[in-house]
Amino acid sequence: MNFLAPQELIEELGIYFLLFDRAGYGESDPNPKRTVKSEALDIEELADQLQIGSKFYVIGVSMGSYPIWSCLKYIPHRLAGAALLVPVVNYRWPSLPQNLIREDYRRKLVQWALWFSNYAPGLLHWWVSQQWIPSTSVLEKNPLFFSTQDIEILKKIPGFPMLSKEKLQEKDVFDTLRRDFMVGFGDWDFDPIRLRNPFPQNESTVHIWQGYEDKVVPFQLQRYISGKLPWIRYHEVPHGGHLIVHYSGLCEAVLRALLLGEEPLKLEQVNP
Repeated sequence: MNFLAPQELIEELGIYFLLFDRAGYGESDPNPKRTVKSEALDIEELADQLQIGSKFYVIGVSMGSYPIWSCLKYIPHRLAGAALLVPVVNYRWPSLPQNLIREDYRRKLVQWALWFSNYAPGLLHWWVSQQWIPSTSVLEKNPLFFSTQDIEILKKIPGFPMLSKEKLQEKDVFDTLRRDFMVGFGDWDFDPIRLRNPFPQNESTVHIWQGYEDKVVPFQLQRYISGKLPWIRYHEVPHGGHLIVHYSGLCEAVLRALLLGEEPLKLEQVNP
């Protein structure tokens, strides 16, 4: 996942980014016993091994945001601040109101995929790698999942190569995605909506960034979660989809809000 921060801003703020492959991705070993908690502990161990200091900022995008919730729960004392961009919402969180999720077609898709991931992974692997399943290039043009702005973005970026039929036929790739999905959307041992403020003295901040036209994670859920956690600063991009991280100016706004406490005033001017 690219984070398109301007080089001038990176130099101005004197920061650097550490992007790592979570368990099973890239060159990281798979972890069949991965849990929501182990994600935070992996991040803490990595920070210690690389000696990057007692506190650090964390940023998560989409599926990569559930480890950020884990950090807020299990290692808040290590955080200098946190940002979640279009974070996925687990429909099993107990505090989510039924009137918001009962008829959500995304919830039903997740329930279906979770059942097969748990009880019939072999059948699921066979099904997703069949020739009659639409290719990723077809899915990336589907208005059910992507907004108009997202579809334009997908014409310019590599998209989701791990989700191609060729990649999904590889057992290691399939198992990595399946385990990640099962942890992210399975039963957690805490409810994020009941988290306490990790920065009670306002020594730092937590931010959620959401696109109003996101077809993957509905803005109504993010608004509800942020409303229940008033210590989270919620930012909504009026015409943004799920791929707002690729919009020009968005990553700069994220950094300025997270590191400098600046309030973005012109999100409507963030361009795809």
